Amino acid sequence: MEEYDYFVIARAVHVLGVVLWIGGVAFVTTILIPAVKQIASPQERLELFEQLESKFSFQAKFVTLATGISGYVMLDIINGWDRYLHPQFWWMHLMTLVWLMFTLVLFVFEPLFLHKWFHEQAVIDSEKTFNLIHKMHIFLLSLSLIAVAGAVAGSHGYAF
Repeated sequence: MEEYDYFVIARAVHVLGVVLWIGGVAFVTTILIPAVKQIASPQERLELFEQLESKFSFQAKFVTLATGISGYVMLDIINGWDRYLHPQFWWMHLMTLVWLMFTLVLFVFEPLFLHKWFHEQAVIDSEKTFNLIHKMHIFLLSLSLIAVAGAVAGSHGYAF
């Protein structure tokens, strides 16, 4: 296979990863959390959210890794590292920042302390905790969608 073939494969993996990852974040943000917040019993609310979130966690980790690796491969093939030095590639900076934030949450913060903290806070004040995580998800989803829109336009030559 030629270098171009590897680039095409990496881009396909990257786009599929982003679709599954950010699509999942959109589902959790716009459907799952609002639905779970309507459950009257704080205990049932917490149990259902943790059960469903744990199912999505594996997918999120897998596609986040696939997206990061494929992004690295694409940058390496085109030797595009200097793009980080130019403001017209702001969308690459934002994509990388969003990826780094999710990667840290999924692989570092959640296993070390975030899961335990969330559980403890949800037991203390379920409504406040779910409102906080909902706001955090809205923020992360918004950043993600801006990055996706910027990347699609920017990778096709549109300069903002």
